[in-house]
Amino acid sequence: MNKTVIIIYLVIFCIYILFTRTPDYFESETTGATIRFMKDSTGTDAPFAVYTIGKDKLKTDARYALRSYVENEGCNVIYDTTQPQKAAVYAFWGYWITWQELIASIVLVVVLYQIAKAITNNPTPEGLLSELEDDAPKPPRKRKYD
Repeated sequence: MNKTVIIIYLVIFCIYILFTRTPDYFESETTGATIRFMKDSTGTDAPFAVYTIGKDKLKTDARYALRSYVENEGCNVIYDTTQPQKAAVYAFWGYWITWQELIASIVLVVVLYQIAKAITNNPTPEGLLSELEDDAPKPPRKRKYD
């Protein structure tokens, strides 16, 4: 049962990841960018990915937990073609996998697994009786035409 739960979790989580990214993976384009440290809205230095679309020079916030950059480091940016200012750094950790989703999904799987285990470990007497009736041998089916 453990292997089945893990396989189902991985399949569902991969499908969820594939179709919930912003900007959308299937309708977006990627381009090269350079990391620059600039002042953010609070006045602190933060890494921004600076990229060019046509004649426009755009930037997107590149901060993410457990990821660090240095000045002038190259990276890729994925952006929505209809709104190029809506972009994200195209990296496995941060675009495809986010720590909030990873922790929430693992907690959800553990909780649901424990609930399922508690339900199936203590069956009611009626459930046991119906299970025994289902296991009883059945007479062979008679063919309609001999």
